[in-house]
Amino acid sequence: MSRYDQPRWYEPSRPRPVEGGVKARTKRGAIGQQWWSRRFIDVLESFGMHSRLARGRSYARAGQILDFELSPGYVTAHVQGSRPRPYHVRIQVLPLTTDQWRRVEQALAGQALFRAKLLAGEMPTEIEQVFADCGTPLFPRSPHDLEMSCSCPDWEVPCKHLAATCYVLAERFDDDPFLVLAWRGRGRDDLLARLRQLTAGETAKAAPLIDVTDPPLADCLDHYWSPGISLARLRARPVTTATTPDLLLRMFEPPHVVVRRKDLATLLAPAYLRMTGGQPPGENPDPKQNDGAADRRGQGPRDPRH
Repeated sequence: MSRYDQPRWYEPSRPRPVEGGVKARTKRGAIGQQWWSRRFIDVLESFGMHSRLARGRSYARAGQILDFELSPGYVTAHVQGSRPRPYHVRIQVLPLTTDQWRRVEQALAGQALFRAKLLAGEMPTEIEQVFADCGTPLFPRSPHDLEMSCSCPDWEVPCKHLAATCYVLAERFDDDPFLVLAWRGRGRDDLLARLRQLTAGETAKAAPLIDVTDPPLADCLDHYWSPGISLARLRARPVTTATTPDLLLRMFEPPHVVVRRKDLATLLAPAYLRMTGGQPPGENPDPKQNDGAADRRGQGPRDPRH
């Protein structure tokens, strides 16, 4: 029997308490609120890591992670265990090559909604299929797509220190979906700049008239009111998150118009929010007080005797 087949027994131990560690915000239930962060955890659990990931959940919630850093292809952290010296954790994924990113960027630039949602801080659900169609899956497909290591004596992979790091990573994905892409080798600024460049090039080459290829209405009146997709397939589609009111403003670079030291997009954003029934930040929600303030505009100081 080799040493890998022998049962391994460890004395129960408690981690040393940490002050100011990186804590998971979710105190109970599943960690990861957005679909992309949940997708990351679900993929890991599909590899048969469910029980091992659960051991790190309490570590993540207790704040045992001392520091956490994400860079292209790597996530590194130091996790405080039961021993005085923290353990060094590393999770590695293979970044996309330049050619692979070129294909992905061209596919994303061809869909204005993808770029608009990314600018709004959202990850469109269809982006996973875009990566798959380009031959570069966004999330790991098998345990071989991830390389995990920890300096602790536990032979299991992932150990509780690696699992805790995965949970914190999922919450970082919640906060910023661009981190999912940055981990695969393309940061937010570089990706958006490339998408703007590709979009501008396509716009310059576009014809001034719209080429309508759909059949005339008179030729499709018999099935005009027929559903384009069955209810079963419609229910199976993932729920699309609501878009922000100023989505159109985020899709394009603001025009070179400055009013009172603000660009035009910044000035128009509150108007877009009001049109959808929202309340611009900093504006008084009480219409009576706003009306009173409006009535007093242009009037001089009030006489204190009145």
